[in-house]
Amino acid sequence: MVHNFPLTQIPERTERPRTFGLTMLNDKGLSVAEARELISIAAPYTDIIKLAFGTSFITPDLGGKIKVYRDAGIPVYFGGLLFEAFVVRNQFDDYVSMLKEYGVDYIEVSDGSIDIPHVEKCGYIEKLAKYGVVLSEVGSKDKDREHITPPYQWIKLMQAELEAGAAYIVAEARETGTVGLYRNSGEVREGLVQEILTKVPAEKIIWEAPQKDQQLYFLQLIGANANLGNINPSEVIALESMRIGLRGDSFNFYLNK
Repeated sequence: MVHNFPLTQIPERTERPRTFGLTMLNDKGLSVAEARELISIAAPYTDIIKLAFGTSFITPDLGGKIKVYRDAGIPVYFGGLLFEAFVVRNQFDDYVSMLKEYGVDYIEVSDGSIDIPHVEKCGYIEKLAKYGVVLSEVGSKDKDREHITPPYQWIKLMQAELEAGAAYIVAEARETGTVGLYRNSGEVREGLVQEILTKVPAEKIIWEAPQKDQQLYFLQLIGANANLGNINPSEVIALESMRIGLRGDSFNFYLNK
């Protein structure tokens, strides 16, 4: 971590490579040059980078960009929608080959755009865990607007997917932060979150939290080392400042503690 001057009452942050206290950035189409620029400032505070939804399919010099991140010691993975795009086309073996071709060993398994029976989803997790670190996404997207998934179901799915071999559960919010964990307004479904935490360790959950107030909620609830995901690359320094109580919203979190 970079601390440019002495300041007391700063909470202890985990150090890279972290197993918790993770920040997952959402790369929605940065160029190789932009990736290098991002790394120049954000590397100490970035733990995983997601190449969002299907952007990797059309990103020029994809291999070059992945190399920039890998050389900085930051794992990269393809958004879960790409996994689903291969599965729905009966190209799972091609997906595994593609992962190997690009040297990608962090893998997201999701079912937000297609319906995959849960037993089958857990089967994919078990298979892919042999190739790398699996991040399994839980929490429905647009369909949850009509049929709210109750907390006990979230917990059941999370526990089963961890047992199948997922290293982390990604609690769904999409890039907008208005579905899954959140109401249409972006407000946190607090009862859901708190009930999940009675059964699933916080260290095993990456909370998608693209909005500042959502990030603040989890930092206040869990602490400076909450796992947070879907962070805009331009906001990684601001988030790290919030984590350690150096942003107005979190200024009093760690004083005299």
